Amino acid sequence: MGYALKKEAWISPETYLEMETASEERHEYVDGEIFAMTGAASTHNLININLLSLIREHLRGGPCRVFAIDIKLRVEAANCYFYPDLMVTCSETDRQSRSVMNEPLLVVEILPPSTALYDHNRKFAAYRQLPSLQEYVLVNAGQMGIDSYRRGEGKDWILHPYGVGESVVLHSLNLTFPVEEAYRDVEFLSP
Repeated sequence: MGYALKKEAWISPETYLEMETASEERHEYVDGEIFAMTGAASTHNLININLLSLIREHLRGGPCRVFAIDIKLRVEAANCYFYPDLMVTCSETDRQSRSVMNEPLLVVEILPPSTALYDHNRKFAAYRQLPSLQEYVLVNAGQMGIDSYRRGEGKDWILHPYGVGESVVLHSLNLTFPVEEAYRDVEFLSP
């Protein structure tokens, strides 16, 4: 998904939430700025469905839930609201919410070229402020490749890159799957 800045005066989180409830399109909120989210390509959508299916089946019957696309994630410490492609929470507090999660242990973003830098930098800086977050996963939408950042000691985050022929290990979920499963039925187009 891409982003387009809606440049307006500083917006409060409360005003953003009111606007978002009435809006037909989704927007992310970053410390007073609003970013309109643009549509996703079919590749993005297929990858999201594949990962959602893998994770949902793995979590079946347990206390954790996976959410996709239309559920907001509040990062209070960074004064942000995001719509991650996928997130998993096991929080009882989050279970009581219908539209905004606060305590995910896993966040997944699928990276089209237009947002890769933003998701690697600004979003990750915000997500790292979530005490509950154990893993941040970035999935390349242009070719097979998945990067998992796992929380280490203190402020350390350790990168675990996965490529063709390798198995992705999501420690936060105790889930392992071949990289190719995330890309099932995806056809990469030549530039």
